[in-house]
Amino acid sequence: MAINIKRRKFIVALGGVAAWSLSARAQQPERMRRIGVLMDTVPEEPEALADLAALQQKLLEAGWAVGRNVQIETRWSRGDMARLRRDAAELVALGSDVIVAGVGPTTQPLQQLTRTVPIVFAQAVDPVGAGFVDSLARPGGNITGFTQFEYTLSGKWLELLKEVAPQVSRVAVMREEAAVGPVGIGQWAVIQAFASPLKVEVSPINLRVAGETEREVSAFARSPNGGLIVTVSAIATIECDLIVALAAQHRLPAIYPYRYYVASGGLLSYGPNLID
Repeated sequence: MAINIKRRKFIVALGGVAAWSLSARAQQPERMRRIGVLMDTVPEEPEALADLAALQQKLLEAGWAVGRNVQIETRWSRGDMARLRRDAAELVALGSDVIVAGVGPTTQPLQQLTRTVPIVFAQAVDPVGAGFVDSLARPGGNITGFTQFEYTLSGKWLELLKEVAPQVSRVAVMREEAAVGPVGIGQWAVIQAFASPLKVEVSPINLRVAGETEREVSAFARSPNGGLIVTVSAIATIECDLIVALAAQHRLPAIYPYRYYVASGGLLSYGPNLID
C-alpha cells in the first residue's frame, strides 16, 4: 500500500513536471527568421515602398510578423552596380534564411554569391534564358520566383505607341546598359521585328549611370516624329518623374512598363501589376 501511494505521488509529480515543461516551452520566444530584400533603387521611391508593404502584409497573413518571428533586412543600392554587389554579399553574410531579389538586376549578383540560400526573384523577363532557373516548371537549384514579362510584350509596347501616335516614325528604346544582357538583347530583337512592318526606325538609349537621361533624350528629340519606349531598369525607376517631364517637354509620345509612370503624368503604360 505504501509503495502504491509513493508510486501515485511520483506519477502526479511527473505529470506536473511534464505540464511545466510544455508551459515553459510555449512561453519561449519563437525563433527569429531573417529575410533579406535586395532593391536596386532608392528608399524614397513610392512604388518600391508599396512593394515592401505588400510583402509585409502577405507575410503577416501567413503568420510571420515583423519583430515577433521574422526580421527583414532591406538594402537599397540606388542604381549603383558596385553597391548592389556589396549589398548582395552583406545579405548573404548576415545568414538570411531567404533573400528576395527585388527591383532591378538583383538576382544575378545573388546567384553568383550563393547556391544554398533560397532566393525568390520578384520580377524577371526570361529567368530560363538568364540562367536563373532550369525551366519554368522545374526551377531546380536555390532560385525561384515570378516572371512579369515575355518578349512579345516588347512588340506590344511598339504597337500601342504607334496606335495612339500614328505620326511616330522614330522610337528611342530606353534601357539600362548594365541590365541589357540576354534579356535586353531578346527584347531589342522583338522590338526590331515589330518595327519594320510598322515602318518605324528604332534606336537604343543605353543608360549607364543616373544623370545621363536628360542629355540622351534631348539629343534624340532634336529630330521630328519621335516616340519613346521605357523598358524596366533601376535608373528609369529612380528617374521616373524626370523621364515623364522630359517626354512632355519634348512632346515625345511615350509608353512605360508600369502604371506608376502614368500616375506621375506619363502618357501610356502596359505591363503587370507590381503590387499583386
